[in-house]
Amino acid sequence: MSIEGTYDSAFYSSLFDRLFPITRSITGPGLRESLAIFGEHIPLRMDGVPSGTQVFDWQTPPEWSLNRATLTGPDGEIIADTDRHNLHVLNYSIPMEGEFTLEELQPHLHSIPAHPHLIPYVTSYYRDQWGFCLTHQDRERLKAGTYKVSIDARKYAGEVSFADSVLLGESGKEFLLSSYLCHPSMANNELSGPLVLLGLYDRLSRWKRRRLTYRFVLLPETIGSLCYLWKHGDHLKKQLVGGLVLTCLGGPETKLNYKTSRRENTNLDLLVGKLGVEGGFSVRPFTPTSGSDERQYCSAGFNLPVGQMARTVYGQYIEYHTSGDDKTLMGIDQIVDAVDRIENLLKLHELSGVFENLAPYGEAQLGRRDLYPNVNSPLTRTKSTDTVIDSRTALNRILTVLNYSDGQHRMQDIADRLHCSIQDLQPIIERLEDEKLLELNPR
Repeated sequence: MSIEGTYDSAFYSSLFDRLFPITRSITGPGLRESLAIFGEHIPLRMDGVPSGTQVFDWQTPPEWSLNRATLTGPDGEIIADTDRHNLHVLNYSIPMEGEFTLEELQPHLHSIPAHPHLIPYVTSYYRDQWGFCLTHQDRERLKAGTYKVSIDARKYAGEVSFADSVLLGESGKEFLLSSYLCHPSMANNELSGPLVLLGLYDRLSRWKRRRLTYRFVLLPETIGSLCYLWKHGDHLKKQLVGGLVLTCLGGPETKLNYKTSRRENTNLDLLVGKLGVEGGFSVRPFTPTSGSDERQYCSAGFNLPVGQMARTVYGQYIEYHTSGDDKTLMGIDQIVDAVDRIENLLKLHELSGVFENLAPYGEAQLGRRDLYPNVNSPLTRTKSTDTVIDSRTALNRILTVLNYSDGQHRMQDIADRLHCSIQDLQPIIERLEDEKLLELNPR
């Protein structure tokens, strides 16, 4: 922990080291163990949907657990062993014990010829198969003979587990922060999102004012978000005003990469587009063809105002879904940087939305609130003698903010009208809120 009480690099590094070796999947004890570790730092509410439940067009799978999987060569050498690396087994493999010739074994082996030193991450959640994953250079060294296969795994009636936590704000309208826990031993594509989510929970819990309520969700990718929507979708359709899926927030890229919501015109979409490259963001349009859980949140029936925040984007680096996606690639400092920058974005998001003038009939009497020059003269028309208002510019901003805060104009648009930034308006917004003249009207 840092002196200020927020999490520092050493904290994230230690937590990463606990989480990385766990054999996770979309169900099972590894997923629950990982959720429980995050539950040590966030007051998570654990939940789940039983195996075999019809969830929209999906049926939840049986739960899966793995004890150990080994592949032993003709000379007794252990070629693949999940005790050495848990990517060595096909994730969700059925149990298998037996002896196979190399020719019989080959259809059950997975490697990447283009990257022969990396172990691939391969899954088969919804079709019963067994197999091993290994580097292509190891695969090419395999000799003819009899191989012993031992996959001590099982599938059984259980549940799809997930968890959430809510930080209440002044409004019941919500902002969703969602990430996934289901990939074994991957860093950027697995642990970066949940670690950033944890950091954001810590930061937002310390805010003196939360204008919005924030919902934090950890779940297995795809089937987890479907299950969550199955339980909470109606609530989210009524209450959600924004959201972010957090994924791939480590790696070498410097800018944060934002994928818009399906609507492409939410307050967050417009804000990040306005900040742009100068604000440290690159922007991608929404697509349902690739991505993470925003595909479910933004599916046609829900169309929630949820975007995605990444950095080194899935599929755009060679280590993606391989053993090369490790702590060194991810970078702990990148996690701290992402927490800092997304926290700042969330602050701006609250300020950039639609506000309501609580005294809209005529101009509010600013003088009795020390917001207007008490002496009106040619001098005060250009520079106020008051300590609160140090220039006519500040007064003009107050008058403009109040006039256009009619429940229709976004504060970002008002800032554009004033040729200033949201950051410039922040002290004015906060002062007008304190004076009960202004209130966020989230929608």
